[in-house]
Amino acid sequence: MKHKVILDTDPGIDDAMAIFFALAHPEIDLLGLTTVFGNVSVAQASINALTLLELAEAQLPVALGESWPMARDPVPFADFVHGIDGLGEQFLPPPHGQVINQSSAEFMIEQIMSQPGEINVVAVGPLSNLARALELEPRIAQHVKQVVLMGGSIEHRGNVSPVAEANIFADPHAADVVMQAAWPLTIVGLDVTYKVLLEPSLFEAIRQHNPRIGAMLQRAAEFYTDFYSQEHGVNGCYGHDVSALAYVVQPDLFTVIEGPVCVATEGIAAGQTIMKRVKGDAYFVKDWNTRPEHKACMQVNTKALIDLFYQTLTNDYWR
Repeated sequence: MKHKVILDTDPGIDDAMAIFFALAHPEIDLLGLTTVFGNVSVAQASINALTLLELAEAQLPVALGESWPMARDPVPFADFVHGIDGLGEQFLPPPHGQVINQSSAEFMIEQIMSQPGEINVVAVGPLSNLARALELEPRIAQHVKQVVLMGGSIEHRGNVSPVAEANIFADPHAADVVMQAAWPLTIVGLDVTYKVLLEPSLFEAIRQHNPRIGAMLQRAAEFYTDFYSQEHGVNGCYGHDVSALAYVVQPDLFTVIEGPVCVATEGIAAGQTIMKRVKGDAYFVKDWNTRPEHKACMQVNTKALIDLFYQTLTNDYWR
């Protein structure tokens, strides 16, 4: 049985990898893309989503989502990471398609409520759309199959501050709302995604075996790798967003821990995802005690995940 997935995304180079993976994996039934501000504006994210679908020769609904954080000013877009256009400054031709009439939150709600227990929401951008959907229809928490998000960090250092990961930092108030909801939720954060280094030779191999999107993806990965080479001293880029989808289809690749999570919303720790990792009630601060337990991935079978990514980006879907 296929995994029905809504991919909540802010494309973004690593989002492009995730979108192509979701389209091609034989066990994923991708129902649509919901866009959100993050790597780029929500308008550019929607253009990119439509463009990537057309490059992949896929027809799916794209819903326009939130353009602004819940309770703070937006942070600058990361054009030094993803390019001004979000796709490595390739400035691809504009898409022919258009977004649907529903908002991202409305699309999520309709799909989840009409197919209870069947929908996986995989969120690889700021969590603003999920928070808005909860606000509009709180019952989605009981009807969604699971929420898997690329964001946050439990033990690893942050990537926009010493403690904060970019997606959570972009809208920490929304993230905290999402962590309060009693739905099955798994964090696929920097604890594992910084272990998934995708080297240039991988994208060269994909280009050779995937004429449809391989060249475009390789150029995007080169731009992304330039950033990580300068910032981290590595020869490659990290598979952040595709790791969240890998969890949906092969959760056995990951080792997880469980506990309630709070998100710091203000001050120098804004965006920090803080999991209570011990049982009992010895802490003076009780904020975690009323929250549901969520999962967080802490270890990953890196080789198996990279092999899965390569196999999916070169399988028969692309022929």
